Amino acid sequence: MHTGSQLLDAELNEILAFLGKDLGCLRGKKLFITGGTGFIGRWLLETLNFANRVADLNVVASVLTRNPRKIAESASHLFDSNKLQLIEGDIRNFDFPAGEFDCIIHAAADSSAASGSNDPVTVLETSVVGTRRILEFARKCSAENMLFLSSGAVYGKQPPEMDYLPETYAGTPDIYDLKSAYGQGKRISETLCAAYAEQFKINIKIARCFALIGPFLPLNGHFAAGNFIRDAVAGKPVCINGDGTTVRSYLYASDLVGWLFKILLHGQKAYPYNVGSMEAISIRQFAEIVSSQVQPVVSVCIAKKPDSGIMPDRYVPDTSRVRNELKLRQQTDLHEAVARTIRWYKNLLLAGE
Repeated sequence: MHTGSQLLDAELNEILAFLGKDLGCLRGKKLFITGGTGFIGRWLLETLNFANRVADLNVVASVLTRNPRKIAESASHLFDSNKLQLIEGDIRNFDFPAGEFDCIIHAAADSSAASGSNDPVTVLETSVVGTRRILEFARKCSAENMLFLSSGAVYGKQPPEMDYLPETYAGTPDIYDLKSAYGQGKRISETLCAAYAEQFKINIKIARCFALIGPFLPLNGHFAAGNFIRDAVAGKPVCINGDGTTVRSYLYASDLVGWLFKILLHGQKAYPYNVGSMEAISIRQFAEIVSSQVQPVVSVCIAKKPDSGIMPDRYVPDTSRVRNELKLRQQTDLHEAVARTIRWYKNLLLAGE
């Protein structure tokens, strides 16, 4: 097993403990998963593989990917047994595998697609056509439950005077802003899920994911958190391209996975749940936390001065729904989440991975 995976054992044990008796609901199930190579998908696969190994969960998961060689090489330990199986195909037109599946987790999304402006047509097509294809597969394979991973991007720009975004907020992305293609695609996909749930009686659950942090977070993408951690671990200054006033929140990956499985098993049908942290923090404060978690401490540089006449942008969910209805709680605070993520990447460097 890769050293990087061994370092996750404590987090994976936490997930199993959090799920508790709900693990029994997954025992022996047959799953179909899209997006297994992404940040969230990788955590889902690590969790299932770990549960099979230490809890004899006996879950069999088929993982759709366009590049099976890439994931097989980077995470070969996941496929040492026949419990996790790779299926080559594009989400938009893959051939349906034979047989019935108990659960489907549709997590496919290009992590670089959030900007949407480079190729908005493909972003929209992948999201909408891909979701329609998965929904048709859900009909064919008689899935008991399906979980669709949506995004907080469906709300569009959060009003700066609104502290937290609730699921009931009716804002929308600007349809003429091509950067909104990702959010628009998720909105249309949610409508498709609601239509299939009603028309074809498919038990579809919806999780709107916000900003996340943890091992496997891309360090060279458009995520500020990943870029900050990359530079801090390398002993470089943590640099903010803006003025540092934008407000975000970050949910740790082990909390995320526990929440997703709880929503899959117990969430209401065609009823969205925000998945994220309510621990709001400015980008400047976040950068300072990252810089303080490495030794020696690195500096923080900010490109622009704040404009006192403009309220900061916000992107923070209201998670009252999952907290009240499903009794879910954030287990890992931000300081610990950052410390764990940095420790994981530093250990990878020491191990030469």
